[in-house]
Parts: sequence; structure tokens; C-alpha cells
Amino acid sequence: MNKGIAVVTVAVVAAGAAAWYFLKNEQHGAPSQAQGAQGAATVTVASARRMDVPVRLQANGYVSSLNSVDVRPQVSNVVAKVHIKEGQFVKAGDLLFTLDDRADRVNLQKAEAQLAKDQATLADLQRQLARSRELLSKGFIAQSATDTVQAQFDAQHAAVASSRAAVDAARVQLGYDTIRATSSGRAGAIAVYSGTLVQPTSAPMVTISQLDPIAVSFTLPESELNALLAAQKSGDTTVAANIADGKAPLAGKLSFIDNAVDTQNGTVKVKAAFPNAEQRLWPGQYVTVSTVVRELKDAVVIPQASIITGIDNKTVYVVGGDKSAQQRRIEVLYAFGEQAAVTGVQAGDPVVVDGKQNLRPGAKVREQGAPADGNGKGGKGGQGGKGQSAVAQKSTS
Repeated sequence: MNKGIAVVTVAVVAAGAAAWYFLKNEQHGAPSQAQGAQGAATVTVASARRMDVPVRLQANGYVSSLNSVDVRPQVSNVVAKVHIKEGQFVKAGDLLFTLDDRADRVNLQKAEAQLAKDQATLADLQRQLARSRELLSKGFIAQSATDTVQAQFDAQHAAVASSRAAVDAARVQLGYDTIRATSSGRAGAIAVYSGTLVQPTSAPMVTISQLDPIAVSFTLPESELNALLAAQKSGDTTVAANIADGKAPLAGKLSFIDNAVDTQNGTVKVKAAFPNAEQRLWPGQYVTVSTVVRELKDAVVIPQASIITGIDNKTVYVVGGDKSAQQRRIEVLYAFGEQAAVTGVQAGDPVVVDGKQNLRPGAKVREQGAPADGNGKGGKGGQGGKGQSAVAQKSTS
């Protein structure tokens, strides 16, 4: 029993000694662990600035010819001669192919002969009609005889018109045997040779594609449709095409906006025309295009690195006048490069760029390289912030 009382007494004495030791340390100003945990977070900030921001849209496009013609025959016939070579540049009206025209020439000669015969008969009936009218005026023949000649003359006049139309039809048929280019461009692969039987339903004999000027087709989001239409009405809208050839982008003009929005992906089809004298653009080639459709006047711009993306919102930390982090909800209007035009902050507000992952609303902050206490004993910190945006000082206990 006395032994248990002794153990309890020793424990009470030890606890009292420990309490006296810690109380003494606090009276001499020894910092506690809780005080040591109240240091300010080190961050890097940048000032929000106000500027005019052109809204430049980028998209992937493909090059297409403004005028591409598949050359096919209009009649079934045999190719007599090919007058061009693959890859040759042709002009409108240049001879491309000739077909076997012997039968069509004979038919034309036959139609011309029939026309000549009908014209001769018409001339004879015209003379007979003149004599009949003269005899009728003298009373030598009856009116019915003159009427009969008149009917024969009118019928033959119609026969001449029919023969003349037959001649024209034969000439058209003969013209089908000569195939010429309807537009200027570059000839593709030639699919026929001399002696090939071609038909209107067969594959194209050759394709003529215009290369200068040339078009680039691409799509833009429907949210920019109104701005795009306004830009087109205001004047020439410049479109830049970037090609992976190390040269400067090509400049073209917006030429077409589709009359309907694609309901499946919410985009509208757009086309731009480009001068292509150097033939840097080729049909079927994929390029990156960009165009400015509108401009954000006096927009507030911050670094994209300062934006914190949440589940359903975007926020930034702004350093307040009391050197504490203030969380603000923002809306991104337009992102470009490493910057973003936003709403929710004011020009001149210092936003946290680096170190935001360690912050909570109301937390004390200190700029990277700024003095760690109020005596300016930071050595390099006093000069490290030169030329940088203003930040909060670290608070001291």
C-alpha cells in the first residue's frame, strides 16, 4: 500500500517539474511550434494589365481548287489522239483530245447535201408560185391552182428549216469529237490513250484543276459566326495560312461562309482564296489557318499560369492590401499564347502566378526573393523584386 502511494507521488512531482520547465521557456521568449507554423507562403505575382486584344481564331484546313473539272466525253467513241501531257498547264480553249470523227463528218456532209436539195426545191416552188399568181391575175387559172402551189411552197420552206437544223445537229455531234479545256489549270493523270473507247459514264479522261488562285476550306465555331459575318461585311477579312516549309505564312481573303451551321459539331464551314503563283499550296494539302474576327477593347489580361481550373469554375488568387491571398472567380473571354483576357479582376491587381497551390483564402503571402522580416534583413530579397510586379511582404510574429 505504501509502495503505491510512493509511485503516485513521484509521478505528480515529475509532471510539476515539466510544467515549470515549459513555463520558464515561454517567459524567456522561446518560440513555440505553433508560432513557427505561421510563416507566409512564398509566391510570384504579376499585375493584371488592360489592353486591346484581337480575337484570332485558328483551325486546320485543307486546300482545294476553286475550279476543278473532270473531263469526260459526251459521246461514246474511240480516242484518236491525246494532245496534252500529264502535269501540263493548259488554258481555257486548249485542245485536249480528239475522237474518231469520220462517221460524224459523213453525217454532216449528208445533212448539208439534203439541205442543198431542199433549198433547190424551195427555189423552184417559189418560181412556180410567182407564175401562178401572174396567171391568176390574168384569169388563165383558178384560185385553187394558185393555192396548191402556195401550200407546196410553204411545206418546202419548212423542209428547208428542218434540213438546216439537221446540219446544225450534225455539226454539234462532230464538235463532241474535239474536247477542249473549259478552264485554265493543271492537268492531272491522263487515264486514256489513242485507241481507248470512252463513254460519258466512264471514268474521267483527265482532271483540270485551277491552282492560282486557290482555296482553303476550314471550319470555325458557331459562337463566332456573328463576328465573322460582321467582319466580312466591313471589308476584306485577312486569313493567314501556315505551311510547314519554313517560309512566311500566306495571306488570303475570306471568300465564303456557309449558309448553315453543322448541327452535329456546332461549326460553320468557311473558305478563303489565296494567290498561289509560287504554287506553295496544293489541292488536298492540310494547312493551319488563322484569322482575326473581332477585337476585345480594353480587356483585362493576366497570365494563363495564374488561373486555377475547378470543376465548374475558374479562379485566381489576388494579393490584397493586407498581404493576404484573396480568391476571386473569373471568366476567361479569350486565351492567346501564355495570356488570357478575363473578367473578375481589375487592371493593376497582383495575381499569383507561382505558388498558388500552397495558398488558401486569407493566407499570408510573400513575393519570391522579398525580405523575410520588417528589418529588411533579406539580403538579396530587397533587389530581387526590381522590375517585377508588386507582391505582399511576409508577416512577422
